Amino acid sequence: MTENIKLHLGQKSIQIGFTEQRLGPLAGMVSLAGYLYKKRFPWLLAGLLPHRPTSPNALAPRDIALSFLAGVIAGADKLTRVAHLRSDPLLPEVLQVKRVPSQSTLSRFFGEFSQGSNQRCFGRFYRWTLEQLHSRPEGYTLNVDTTGLIHEDRHQEGVRASYTKQGVKPCLHPILAVLAEAKVVAGFWLRAGNSATINNALGFMAELLSRLPGHIRLRLVRADSGFCATSLLDFLEERRLPYVVAARLLRPIKFLITRGLVWTETEIVGTTLTELEYQEAGWRNPRRLILIRHQVQEKRRVGGKRLIDCPGYLFQALVTSLPRTVSPLEVWRQYDGRAGIEGVIRELRHGYGLHQLCCQDYWATEAALSMVVMAYTLVKLFERFLGWSQRYAVSSLRFHLFLCAGVISRAAGVITIKLAQPASRRAWWRQLWERISSPFPNCNAVEPLGT
Repeated sequence: MTENIKLHLGQKSIQIGFTEQRLGPLAGMVSLAGYLYKKRFPWLLAGLLPHRPTSPNALAPRDIALSFLAGVIAGADKLTRVAHLRSDPLLPEVLQVKRVPSQSTLSRFFGEFSQGSNQRCFGRFYRWTLEQLHSRPEGYTLNVDTTGLIHEDRHQEGVRASYTKQGVKPCLHPILAVLAEAKVVAGFWLRAGNSATINNALGFMAELLSRLPGHIRLRLVRADSGFCATSLLDFLEERRLPYVVAARLLRPIKFLITRGLVWTETEIVGTTLTELEYQEAGWRNPRRLILIRHQVQEKRRVGGKRLIDCPGYLFQALVTSLPRTVSPLEVWRQYDGRAGIEGVIRELRHGYGLHQLCCQDYWATEAALSMVVMAYTLVKLFERFLGWSQRYAVSSLRFHLFLCAGVISRAAGVITIKLAQPASRRAWWRQLWERISSPFPNCNAVEPLGT
């Protein structure tokens, strides 16, 4: 009897055997771990979490949270898949945790969160996130949006039938805000699936603004038509926050469009604009309204609605507090950049499994999803730290950086991890370690992936 298994592959065969060496596929995660420990994030996380160990043998809450974050970044989109990483001998050493938790431990961990502990824990994390960003003389642009997370089984708290892009489905309906220039999430709240877009938006914005560091200034707030409500517009104006919000194409605006407005040609073929003072029912005062008309046969972009009374055109309407020194075309262009938040939502859903994770308890679900957002944000901060102007999808980072085979050994009390990298790539990895280890913040940037 031989321990090896012979596998025939066409004209050749290979032998499959087993080894006792401590090997792992995620040795490249040590780069991200090095950054997190450099920023003292594990100690910050320990102070944020509301849990306390229940026995000497119990896993520390920090260890559970770090393991979950690493699992999500590695591609796990369910608690069972995070727990599957317990078989990796490198990950506990890389993360400096006792062990990777089981599924039941993760379930109990998230079950201990409440509404208050969620706000305290993750609110302080978003504050820390914003403190990592540099100030910008022109300020940052804040994009606000919602998304529908479909859960067909309907058994979890908060899952309600509502309209989604796939039709009426049982879902959750969180609200989030993203700083466009940094692509980091500045706030995330979970809401029941049947919540209207504007529900809790004022409380969400008030909390977000209250934790902005002094060096972070907002130059513009952008949102879609679901946020075009009197309460939110008044809220932004009272705080002197410039905004561009898509207007709802209600009957009064449709009437204006079909009644012979003077449209101005733009440098974009097939697109014309006009502006006017407009006061919707319930508004205390008129606001600046920009109307955009796209000729269908010339249209090469997504957006705009078709009106039956005006065949051959698609229309958009924007309400803004920007001064008239900003041209209507520039207002439209500034709003057009709001589409970047859709890319962040897609990355959260398909790269980090935001739409997959759902616990039985509502606040446990919010905690789990907030930690998914935390994982995304930490990766973006890591990319900024390395000096990469281009932001990579997490799938690219897994392929080029995190999924790297390694072997771990211990000799004379010193742990050694050897990465399986060809000689041609080792200079790039050394550059990465130098950047993480350097005590100087302005150390040279690491070359982008694939170079």
